[in-house]
Amino acid sequence: MDLSLIPNIKHTNSNNFFLLAGPCAIEGEDMAMRIAEKVITITDKLEIPYVFKGSFKKANRSRIDSFTGIGDEKALKILRKVSETFNVPTVTDIHEVSDAAKAAEYVDVLQIPAFLVRQTDLVVAAAKTGKVVNLKKGQFMSPESMQHAVKKVHDAGNEKAWITDRGTMFGYQDMIVDFRGIPTMRQYAPTVLDVTHSLQQPNQTSGVTGGRPDMIETIARAGVVNNVDGLFIETHFDPANAKSDGANMLDLAYLENLLTNLVAIRKVVNSL
Repeated sequence: MDLSLIPNIKHTNSNNFFLLAGPCAIEGEDMAMRIAEKVITITDKLEIPYVFKGSFKKANRSRIDSFTGIGDEKALKILRKVSETFNVPTVTDIHEVSDAAKAAEYVDVLQIPAFLVRQTDLVVAAAKTGKVVNLKKGQFMSPESMQHAVKKVHDAGNEKAWITDRGTMFGYQDMIVDFRGIPTMRQYAPTVLDVTHSLQQPNQTSGVTGGRPDMIETIARAGVVNNVDGLFIETHFDPANAKSDGANMLDLAYLENLLTNLVAIRKVVNSL
């Protein structure tokens, strides 16, 4: 898919991977604007095509008392303000068929969560908005099975589909990335590696997902070496106090060094 079809995306001729990055959830306007401004400064410097990521609500929480959002319309309006202020495209995830048309009024890419990627009505509703549809591979699914999710988008009249690998279940409480899946999924659609969710340690007895943020650069480097089209990284200036997924997010202070290293690796890969 031609990245230039996405409104406001920059650096599409840089031959870099593209980046989806931002907080797990929109916690408020100030935090969203602060994270967006920092990431945009870095990606402009490194000429990385960038899409700001933020969930307008979190429907798939382990515990009833987990943070789910600040209100749908309020969060979506913040995503729109980020887009308009910084002239950058945005992505958010949707959980119900009714979310598709609603979110499409505010963002440029609709993301289907991994747990829901087999839900045909949801995938088709996203596709029919005409937006890019980012299909997250279910933790329980093979790379080969994602061709059918992509076909649902295409059969709905939308050729703009991505696949995102976010790790595969390894026992009850761990995830692994099978890098053999990247070339397989790239046969079906541009493929993104979700670095931070791939390092989750789910199903903890506390009901709060753990993670291994110390392995972020290891996984990201391997993705770039294996020709992934894009990277997905959740980042926050205070992960320890983030309201969602803080255990596996990247501290925003480390993002520039990470991306600088990854761009250097990409140049080597491109030269081979």
